[in-house]
Amino acid sequence: MANIYNFLKNVLLDIKSQTNNNILFLWSLLLLVTIPLPFAVNNVVLAVFLLISILKFKKENVSFNLFLIVPIVLFFWIALSYFWSIDQETTLKAIPKEITLLLIPIAFAVNKKFTSIQTEKIKQYYSYSMVILAVFFMLRATIRYFINQDSRAFFYHGEDYVDYGLVPKLLNAIHVSVFAAVALFYFVSKEVKTKFENVAAILLFAFIILLSSKNIIVVVLLLGLLYFFYFSKSSQKLRLRNLIVFGLVLGLIVSFGKIKNRFKEEFQSNTDKSISADVISNVPQGVHYISLKEAWTNETFSPNDYFPGTAFRVYQFRIFTEIISENNDYLLGFGLNASTQKIKEKAVQYNLFLGDNEHEGYQDKNLHNQYIQNFSDLGIIGFALLLIIVLFNIKNAIKNKDFVHFAFAILMISLFLTESFLWRQRGVVFFTLFYCLFNSNVLKDNPKN
Repeated sequence: MANIYNFLKNVLLDIKSQTNNNILFLWSLLLLVTIPLPFAVNNVVLAVFLLISILKFKKENVSFNLFLIVPIVLFFWIALSYFWSIDQETTLKAIPKEITLLLIPIAFAVNKKFTSIQTEKIKQYYSYSMVILAVFFMLRATIRYFINQDSRAFFYHGEDYVDYGLVPKLLNAIHVSVFAAVALFYFVSKEVKTKFENVAAILLFAFIILLSSKNIIVVVLLLGLLYFFYFSKSSQKLRLRNLIVFGLVLGLIVSFGKIKNRFKEEFQSNTDKSISADVISNVPQGVHYISLKEAWTNETFSPNDYFPGTAFRVYQFRIFTEIISENNDYLLGFGLNASTQKIKEKAVQYNLFLGDNEHEGYQDKNLHNQYIQNFSDLGIIGFALLLIIVLFNIKNAIKNKDFVHFAFAILMISLFLTESFLWRQRGVVFFTLFYCLFNSNVLKDNPKN
């Protein structure tokens, strides 16, 4: 207990010290660590963050760079989309959610810059908070399992807003996986680790596996492989050992019960011929699993058809190409979130399951791909702005030789392929803050920091 007390005391003293040097240190950190909490908490922190940015404004601190300007331009293009939106009411309601694309880059541009040490400490304390989050949800799952005897408590999230999974669906297992993955690579990339840091890395990795996001698990494994084989100082000496360990870990993951089934479901649906319901366990008889080929070619579906994740994303890309070409709207798009109207029309046209009293329908899903979501909602200009941001991010990550930044960049590139992450409040705050933290200019370190 004494060790824990001293550890926490030292953390608080260090945070206080860094905040005395730059008051935005504390509020940037709090903005990050409150992302998984209820929206109201994160919104209050954001408001204080912005208020302090205004109060501490000094002309000599102002320093805009191109990397901070592009997200600001993207926000203004988002706001302008109201004027050509096919659903102005929906667009108007969605615009405030994207305001962080404007406000956070401005706050970073007009206030005192973080030193590289302060940036590193923000990553450090954010990573600590993710360890606490992982412990909380794993303990929560254990308690719920003993009460309900339902093993689903340890995996993914519930469906249709029924909270039976490892995390609530409103929090989203895929998004939490990304939050945890950035923290994981902070611990992994440290060449000299304490016992706590080794335990933290193992715990976060286990948490990510239990969250069962196939895309994120694959990316995390590939990034881990890349780090241990090419980035770490021991990569040359211990390459064979690393290969053996990686193979064993991979084998354990893909052979583990519910996680195995999630990969199996996708694998089995990735064939020319669709599969029957009895191929996968715990699926009601008569449910038809749509293959990738069927998702792309079927002229119609039935309400009894089930789309595995990958097949559904193929279908969504298909309807994206159709609605863009049918409306000949390549330049401007339909307006922020207004493409939802077109998605609903396509769901009716193709006779998809539209929901009932217990389950939501496919028509209420967004395009689940940030790149095509930008193109659909904001046209080729909105798509180009997103690509510029992504390319700036990966370019600077490589240039700065910061593996955590590199991991963040790769995670975002891959996540944008399967999720409309920036159209979610938690997603846009998380991305924008880390993007600005990594890509804004930093002060040279001095002994006082």
